[in-house]
Order: sequence, then structure tokens, then C-alpha cells
Amino acid sequence: MTSLRQIYISVSLVLGILILGLVGFTSWYTVDESEQAVILTFGKAEPPITEPGLKFKFPWPIQQVEVLPKGTFSLQFGYTEENGEVVSTNEHDSKMITGDENIVLADMAVQWRITDPAKYLFSADKPDEILYNATSAALRSVIGSSKIDEALTDGRAEIEAEVYELLSTLVARYDIGISVLNVKLQDVELPNAEVRAAFTNVTDARETMNTKINEAQRYQNQKLEEAKGEKEAIISRAQGDKMARIEKARGDVAVFNELYTQYKNSPDVTRERLIIETLEQVLPNAQLYILNDDGSTLTYLPLPTLNQTTTSNTSKTSKSTTEEGSGNNE
Repeated sequence: MTSLRQIYISVSLVLGILILGLVGFTSWYTVDESEQAVILTFGKAEPPITEPGLKFKFPWPIQQVEVLPKGTFSLQFGYTEENGEVVSTNEHDSKMITGDENIVLADMAVQWRITDPAKYLFSADKPDEILYNATSAALRSVIGSSKIDEALTDGRAEIEAEVYELLSTLVARYDIGISVLNVKLQDVELPNAEVRAAFTNVTDARETMNTKINEAQRYQNQKLEEAKGEKEAIISRAQGDKMARIEKARGDVAVFNELYTQYKNSPDVTRERLIIETLEQVLPNAQLYILNDDGSTLTYLPLPTLNQTTTSNTSKTSKSTTEEGSGNNE
């Protein structure tokens, strides 16, 4: 009896020590600044603990703790990267068909983080695989509705935006406690060298076409500007002619008004003067004849001949006077 009692005491003591050790080791835990913890009370998740430091809880099996990182994770779709270098590719996942029935290889990196640790732990068995499959579905959907030119050249930003929106929608619908922060197309290329060479030729031809179009548009703009300048010059000249004609008309009106005033004062003299001036303008070299009132020709006074004679005599008189003056000087 004594030996049995001693054995019982020894076993009880050992069990007590084990229980105390278990209580001591499972009643506290630490949370780092880059971590978050979830307390499970009889399997039920409590609100997450994000404050760093030493924490206490009820011992196992009453409460358990799950510690998860709260930083940013990177999912690599279509390739595997280690230490910043691509070590392998997965063409089975990255090979997909575009909207214009061309095959491309598309790799993508997805930045994500855990936003609800309880859902991340218990809503799905493997949330990482769900995110990978959702990324594949979103990328294939967007690439399948895009043309190969957009995927290989200037449409990548739009593809990334559409993939991000679709992937975020899928992840929110799955409700697995994670959120997508960013997506980035790492590489989009054609499956073989022959296809790549053909596409390069097409791209070069397209660039040449765009260059020619830009040159034609520049020439068009130049000619349009020249035409606009010529139009403005014509309009300016027309406006100048218009003003000149207006001012001339105003001057003619002023002359007419002045003549009319004089005509009212002495109409006979003004009429004769107008007739004479008009004849001088219309018939500058006409010969003048003096006629009777009945229209018969009279012996007329030869005015042009007399005018010439008078001019000649005047010239001779001037010459004689000049010669006499010269003789007196001698």
C-alpha cells in the first residue's frame, strides 16, 4: 500500500508539473509589429489583435492563438521569382488567346494583403490557391476581349486596370478575408521567334504609317494656316478698298453739293462752266469752230492758228530782246 501510494503521489506530482508547465507556456504569447493575432476560444474566432507586445490568454485547450503577418504579399502568376530573378516560367498558365485569335504569353504579379484574419483562416481551405485561380480567370477574361496590339504595345495600362477591377470583384465575392492592392503585367510576348519577327514587321509598318499620317497632317495644317493668312489679307485689302471708295464717294458728294450750291446762286454761269470743263475732259485735242445759231459755217476765227502764231511771235520777241541785250553788253 505504501508503495502504491508513493507511486500515486509521484504520478500526481508529475501530472501537476506538466499541467502547470502547459498552463504557463500556453497562457502568453507575443505579437510583433508586422503581425496580427487571432484568439480562438473553443474554436470561435475573436476580433483580431494588431497591437504589438506581450499578450495573455486562457491556456490551451480553452484558447488558442493564430499569428498572421499583416504586410503585403506578392503572387506570381505564370512565373516563379527568387531573390529578384525569374527562375522558371509556367507557359501552361500564362498561355492565353486574345480577342483577335492570337496566342500570347502573359505573366502578372499581384500585390495583396490579409484584411480579415478570421475569414482568411476559416472561410476557405487554401485562400492562396483561390487568389491564384481568380487571377488566372480575370487575366484570361481581359486578354480574351483585347486585341494583340493592345496587349503587346500601348494597351497594357488599360488591361492592368481592367484586371484589377475584375480581380477585386471576384475576391470580394469569394469573401476570403484578403484584398488586392495592385496588379502588374510583367511580360506579354508571342509564343515563338517566327511570330515575334512577323509582329515586329507589322509594328514597324504601323509606325511608318503613323509617321506619314503625322507628316500629312502637319502639311495640311501648314496649308490651312497659309490659306487663313491669305484670306485675312484679302479681307483686309477689301476693307481698305471699301473705305477708300466710301471716302471717295463722300468727296464726290461734297463736290456735288458745293456745285449745286453754286448752281443755285448762278445757274447760267455754272451750267456753261460745267459744259466747258466737260468738253475739255472729253475732247482734250478737239478743234474749236464758231458757228452761227442757224448752224451754217461762217468765216471763222482760226483760234489754234492764232494761238500758235502768238506763241511763235512771243518766242521771237524774247529771242530778239536777248540778242539786243547781248549787243549792248559788247
